[in-house]
Amino acid sequence: MKLWLRKPVLGLLFLTVLAPIVLYTDKLSTFSAYEFVQEPSTISLNLLPRELSVAHEEPAVGIHIQNLTRSVHLQTRQLNEESKEIGTNVSSEEDNPIRQVIEGDNTLESVENKEHVKLKVAEHSILSTQAETKPEAQKSSKTKSEKPNERVLVDSRVRYLKDQLIRARVYLSLSATRTNTQFNRELRVRMKEVQRTLGDATKDADLPKIAYEKLKAMDQTLAKGKQMQDDCAAVVKKLRAIIHSTEEQLRVHQKQALFLTHLTAKTVPKGLHCLPLRLSTEYYHLNSSAQQFPNQEKLDDPELFHYALFSDNVLATAVVLNSTVANAKEPWKHVFHIVTDKLNYAAMRMWFLANPPGKATIQVQNIDEFTWLNASYSPVLKQLASQNMIDYYFKTHKAVDSDSNLKFRNPKYLSMMNHLRFYLPEIFPKLSKVVFLDDDIVVQKDLSGLWSVDLKGKVNGAVETCGENFHRFDRYLNFSNPIIAKNFDPRACGWAYGMNVFDLEEWKKQNITGVYHSWQNLNHERQLWKLGTLPPGLITFWKRVYPLDKSWHVLGLGYNPSVSPKEIERAAVIHYNGNLKPWLEIGILKFRGYWNKFVDYDHAYMRDCNMSP
Repeated sequence: MKLWLRKPVLGLLFLTVLAPIVLYTDKLSTFSAYEFVQEPSTISLNLLPRELSVAHEEPAVGIHIQNLTRSVHLQTRQLNEESKEIGTNVSSEEDNPIRQVIEGDNTLESVENKEHVKLKVAEHSILSTQAETKPEAQKSSKTKSEKPNERVLVDSRVRYLKDQLIRARVYLSLSATRTNTQFNRELRVRMKEVQRTLGDATKDADLPKIAYEKLKAMDQTLAKGKQMQDDCAAVVKKLRAIIHSTEEQLRVHQKQALFLTHLTAKTVPKGLHCLPLRLSTEYYHLNSSAQQFPNQEKLDDPELFHYALFSDNVLATAVVLNSTVANAKEPWKHVFHIVTDKLNYAAMRMWFLANPPGKATIQVQNIDEFTWLNASYSPVLKQLASQNMIDYYFKTHKAVDSDSNLKFRNPKYLSMMNHLRFYLPEIFPKLSKVVFLDDDIVVQKDLSGLWSVDLKGKVNGAVETCGENFHRFDRYLNFSNPIIAKNFDPRACGWAYGMNVFDLEEWKKQNITGVYHSWQNLNHERQLWKLGTLPPGLITFWKRVYPLDKSWHVLGLGYNPSVSPKEIERAAVIHYNGNLKPWLEIGILKFRGYWNKFVDYDHAYMRDCNMSP
């Protein structure tokens, strides 16, 4: 009985043991390596809630969660690929599925350990990446991944901090956040922290180490403000108001900068004020014979090269003469006729007596000694002394409020010396041809070739300046006046003063001075043009200008920083026309060297007046 029962029991026990083995063996044989891979993938995706909590501590940027999710998916994909390799290796090493179930506990445990290690590494990598990634850097990385060819913005943290300040000002002005005292106090504290952090920084490298901490703190505060204020229309309205206010402030600052630039251009630096005083004192200590220049017999020789230069700036005149003589092939043939005012007459003579420009001949004259130049002869002299002109210059509150008028309120326009260029035959009655030079030029090549230029019956040889729109007639003359509109072309090409060849014989034949006087009489109320000498010059020499090659005269070094170095090197004369003169601190630095090259800063007079490059 007992033996009979024992056999069925053993059979059932054998069946219970064998059946699971058979069943599991059949199921395991249908598994693929891909199904083994799903577990680590699932584990890696379980990191997402934890990472989102970390992300919540990071700056509240709109793309933050998207970047985090993308980062997690990238890590998951990498883990999946690595898991496939591990699964494949396990399958190849343990081909028998039954052995994997019965004997492979240790193997599976080791695989799980490997996956656990890889997941920990991936978790650490994601956390460290998120901790180091900045809000703007996240934005840039997203843009770069979507648009590989798009350039990544540099100094993104500085830009982001500035953007935070703008957003903070918006929140301070909105009703929903302005009424929250606690939020306002916190936001103002954050703004001060960000402002101190930014300081004068213009790039990320200039920021302190705590910049990112302040950035995160500000972002958390701004996130609170965003929760309080959900009215997008109010935010847009405020941003438009800020843009309008900023544009208005920019306009005001530009106007102030223009005014200050013109004011600086009119002032005389301390050194240039000291120098003529020092020279005048020395001059009046000389005896009369020592006050005379040599070679005065050359002054009226028509076979020599004669230059006319009218200036009250001793140092600028010295640079013109020094540069001309230094580049002259035959300096003994060059004669310089300088006219200055009575305040600088002694100083001008003393400088060139003490510093003669090589073998060239010098003449210095005083404009006040030109007895023929009086109000009865010269209309412009009468106009400059009129009460109307004085009011225009000195009672500026009554003048038209226009930026364009600022440049005309310059003392040089009140000086008759500025208009002497229209009286060359009267000043030099025995000469037939003269080269006129401004005092803000530097000569770089021999100019003797100008005397051999055939002007073809024209009076004025000049370089035209019609390459730019603002050098055409309509920029200088009032074409709304019928007299101007009838006689001139608004698109006619202008030309430049600064280096001009004047045929004085033709001048006399065509009565150029008389033409100038007639137009000055018509402009006594400044209805045809404002002030200056170029507008009346354009009118007086209308159809009487012979265009010289542009390499003779390059302009713009007193206002245009983009003048080509090649143009400068090719030019015979470079002209610092504009307000940024090379002897002023506001002068364009990269062009100042051409001028400084002809100034002897080691001279005793220069040292006495503390003048340096």
